[in-house]
Amino acid sequence: MGSATRLAFSVLLITCSSGAILGHTQTQTCVLYSYSSSSSSVEGRGNISGVEICSGQKDKRQHCFATWRNTSGQVTVVKQGCWLDDPSCYDRWECVERKESPDVFFCCCEGSLCNQKFFYLPNSNHTPPLPPTNIPLTLRPPVVTALMYSLLPIMAVAIIVLLSFWMYRHHKLAYPPVLVPTQETGPLPPSPVLGQKPLQLLELKARGRFGCVWKAQLLSEHVAVKIFPAQERQSWQNEFEIFSLSGMRHENLLQFLGAEKRGSELETELWLVTAYHHKGSLTDHLKANVLSWSELCRIAQSMSRGLAYLHEDIPAYKPAIAHRDFKSKNVLLKSDLTACIADFGLALRFEAGKSPGDAHGQVGTRRYMAPEVLEGAINFQRDSFLRIDMYAVGLVLWELASRCKAADGPVDEYLLPFEEEAGQHPSLEDMQEVVVYKKLRPTIRECWQKHAVSSLPPRQGLALLCETMEECWDHEAEARLSAGCVEERVVQMQQSSVTAHEEIVTVVTMVTNVDYPPKESSL
Repeated sequence: MGSATRLAFSVLLITCSSGAILGHTQTQTCVLYSYSSSSSSVEGRGNISGVEICSGQKDKRQHCFATWRNTSGQVTVVKQGCWLDDPSCYDRWECVERKESPDVFFCCCEGSLCNQKFFYLPNSNHTPPLPPTNIPLTLRPPVVTALMYSLLPIMAVAIIVLLSFWMYRHHKLAYPPVLVPTQETGPLPPSPVLGQKPLQLLELKARGRFGCVWKAQLLSEHVAVKIFPAQERQSWQNEFEIFSLSGMRHENLLQFLGAEKRGSELETELWLVTAYHHKGSLTDHLKANVLSWSELCRIAQSMSRGLAYLHEDIPAYKPAIAHRDFKSKNVLLKSDLTACIADFGLALRFEAGKSPGDAHGQVGTRRYMAPEVLEGAINFQRDSFLRIDMYAVGLVLWELASRCKAADGPVDEYLLPFEEEAGQHPSLEDMQEVVVYKKLRPTIRECWQKHAVSSLPPRQGLALLCETMEECWDHEAEARLSAGCVEERVVQMQQSSVTAHEEIVTVVTMVTNVDYPPKESSL
């Protein structure tokens, strides 16, 4: 290549770069609007909240967006404002929705106040656009318009170069999507709650074997999004199928909102969307907090009630389901400290006349594995799998007791079950040595066994809880309690504490109301 050719090529690159820079519109302001009950139609919506100044990271683009509904020709604006860096909004000067018949219309664009007007123009039906608002569109200054038309050919080349570079970076770095339109492929039915509503990831909350969990925003509500990589499709599929079973709606089971496939064929992500609980898992709560006796009972009762419902076979309504990875990390706490059970990626359902699916024995978290799982000696029957869950329940009850301040002794720092005996990261052989051969269980403190509620029989309070956990983690699977029996025990403990409190009040009242005879004078 000659020097003149190299110089011309350099000039072309510089020009293209300049065109790309000029073509990259940095959104400064967007129309800000939020739907209220008083705004039932476009003509009557009256007041716009104002203009929003967009802010964000310097290396990220800013966009404007609008969402609206069209009910029998009546257009209702839902929301307008700023939107985070989203490739689907790049180089869109007008806000246009092109999807076929969405439930909620959504569009995004680049340019200050570009969301003042928005249109619906589906790809397959070139119908005239429907302007949903009477706000006048601010015309671009003549200088800007002239500059855009003069640089249009160069910008086209620059956009192709930038798009190629973005695709390379996207596939190499796997940048997590902020907003991806709903893509329903394969046999997966549309999610009834999600539909075409914009879903935006906000904060990464946890990472695990099968994927990660994000806090996200679905319109005005916070939700949790569990993202599985493509290689964990089986776990995602199994959890989706369990959530989709009839009868899975229960206050102590995590509420399911929808499942979707996201991304391209080369980089598919599998999403599960559920209710979001800001207190997080029971593990996280016990690390940072100690429990009162009433709080322990509330968590234990709601947890065992949820598992009892999961295990129950209700003919023509819900099959019996074994969780197979029950642990404190998979118990979430609501704001009132009631529990709900989550993570059904390994769960098995038992339906009459049907195979339970992949019933491989040694699955789950090693430190919570029952002796028969560690030995690989499982009887592949329904009750055997339910009893494996109950062994883990005994360990979770021990975790609750270890952080309860009801007993007279000191409250220890939070430890996982068998952390003293096998360390923080035990191998399968470590757990076999401790649980199977030595038949050890987590240490039950002496002060727990001495704890009783007031003047009631001695096997109450933590003493009854210790007895319950020992019967749950019994080495013989057939001797273990059922989840329903554990719930009854905890209800009994709760009623005992209430009765004890009432008796104490009664005794104090009787003592203070006694009329003592006057003391005789010593003179």
